This record gives sequence, structure tokens and C-alpha cells, in this order.
Amino acid sequence: MRVVKACLACAGLLLVAGNLPAQNMNIAIQQAKRDTDANNAEQQRLQNEMNGSSAASAKAAAAAKAAAADPVLQATLKNISDLQGNFATLATATAPPDPTQKVALLNSLSQAAQGTKVSTDAVKKLADDLQTAVSGRKKLVAAQQLKLAREVHALFNSAHLTATQQDTLVTDVQKILADGGASLDDAVNVATDLKAVVSQTK
Repeated sequence: MRVVKACLACAGLLLVAGNLPAQNMNIAIQQAKRDTDANNAEQQRLQNEMNGSSAASAKAAAAAKAAAADPVLQATLKNISDLQGNFATLATATAPPDPTQKVALLNSLSQAAQGTKVSTDAVKKLADDLQTAVSGRKKLVAAQQLKLAREVHALFNSAHLTATQQDTLVTDVQKILADGGASLDDAVNVATDLKAVVSQTK
């Protein structure tokens, strides 16, 4: 139906154009072309919907493809996922962390910086204090674990952030830990360690 209407509109414009002065002929032709193009676009959209396709899904597929082709982004996502896994394991533990859990956290923290690396001592200190602050904290739910992982990773790569943004992230990490059940002292210790991390990655 839309095709028929568009064609009738085109025909009407062309008939009118025949009675217009020559300088107006192009205007009529361009309008007819715009109507035809609009109709074709609408038909294509409807066809895409009938095929189960949409602009959103195409965009999402393109974004996924781009992400897969970007090794830096892949490394970032993997590190955040690893850190979240470390925090989840520690938070749900019913016994003191075993050595393998500490080693896993150390490895994740050591791999967080994609630019300037942090000293081994600073990473170990942060791992110890994070382990203390997170272990057995069942109030630290998955959403908080993910946010904590993202912000810790960001602070290891914060050279491109302003001092205000860095301070905001450190403060937020401290709040997440406190909200998750860590003592104020333990949360402050982690925040202090992260400030040292930031100072080493500038």
C-alpha cells in the first residue's frame, strides 16, 4: 500500500512539474526522489523486522565484533572478570582464605596495569588488605563485587584520569567495602594502598 501511495505521489508531482517553469522542474523531481527513497527505506525496515533483524541487533553485533578485535579491551574485560571472581570467592568463603586464593588475587592485581606497572611490594600489600577486607563479607553482593573490580582495575590504569577522578574512585572503593561489611580500618587500608598504586602509575 505504501509503495502504491508513494508512486501516486511521485506521478502527481511529475504531472504538476510539467506545468511549472523549467527552473522548478528540478524541485519537483527531487521531491519525488525523496518520497521514493523514504518509501524504500520503510520497506527495508519492515523487511528487516520480518526477518527478525533490527538496527539495534546489527549495532550490537558490530560492537561485539569490534570488541573481539580489540586486544586491549579484551584484556581489560578479562582482568575485571578475574578480579570479580576473586572477590566472589573470598566474600563467600566460610573459612580463612587458603594460599591458592591469595595467589589468584595477586595474579589478577599484577595483570591489572596495562601501562606502567606497580611494584611487587605495593601489589602484595594491596592483595593482603583486600583479602582481609573482603573475606567472609557475604553482604558484598555480586553487583558490588563487579563495581569493586572495575574501580580497582581503573585505578591501576588511572594515568589518564584527573586527580579528582582518582580520588573519587578511591573513596568509592572504600565505601563499597564498608557497605559490604568490612571494618572502617580495613576499608581505609585498601584505600591507602590504592593511592600508592595511583602514585606509581602516573
